Amino acid sequence: MIRILTDSTSDLSDELLEKYNIVQVPLHICLGDEEFRDRVEITPEEIYAWSEKNHTTPKTSAVAFGDAVDAMKPIVRNRDEIICFSISASMSTTNNVFRLAADDLDASEYVSVIDSKNLSTGIGLLVLAAAERAEAGDSREAIVEYINTLIPKVRASFVVDTLTFLQRGGRCSTVAALAGSVLKLHPKIEVVDGAMGVGGKYRGTMDRVILKYVEDLRESMDRAMKDRVFITHSGCAPELVEQVREAVASTGVFAEILETRAGGVISSHCGPGTLGVLFIEK
Repeated sequence: MIRILTDSTSDLSDELLEKYNIVQVPLHICLGDEEFRDRVEITPEEIYAWSEKNHTTPKTSAVAFGDAVDAMKPIVRNRDEIICFSISASMSTTNNVFRLAADDLDASEYVSVIDSKNLSTGIGLLVLAAAERAEAGDSREAIVEYINTLIPKVRASFVVDTLTFLQRGGRCSTVAALAGSVLKLHPKIEVVDGAMGVGGKYRGTMDRVILKYVEDLRESMDRAMKDRVFITHSGCAPELVEQVREAVASTGVFAEILETRAGGVISSHCGPGTLGVLFIEK
């Protein structure tokens, strides 16, 4: 049997984790001197409240070595194989932590660790694709080979309501040049080859910006694989999310439209009001 393991930045819902029998390992979020496990011990709302009170943003850190070992150990003992997915190795050392954990368990020959070169449900798309292939009975080697063909085809982008969190976090170097707090810009952030960059700029109210962003994705969505698309956000109004869902559905492309809420790590770096539409092109 092949088990799929992912870190918490994949932003998959509890329902999807259960449906596909996926193991999730949390990254850590540091609020000053206190440390919390993402999606386990802290919520995005608590992160935003702390940030507003302290006028700063949280720090995040990789999956703990002990947590990775604990997640893998029962699977290895059951003589099952593992495919691990990590957030982009250029953003976190989590990928290396998974490799070290496999080495520690003397299980490296049974464990494949994949650098998603992505974040949020850009990872989640790959995770679900691997889980479906595992359910179909494909070998670990065949699944890894297939996933490696998908990685460059993932289209992960999002628009942010405020530049404050990205500026403070320093994860997107091109954001600083936008001076968005003065110009009231809402950048489109794209993940390309494992790094975040600005792929466009919008002005106006966030509702209009998000709907224009979705409209601008239409051509790319027309080239997408039909399996699924994610609408992932860090706390947008339900009415706006529903409008996005209707706009995506109107393309007639996707068999499944999944809405997920961004976890603590993504929320810490992007801030409230962020929304992305993520899919894989053919």
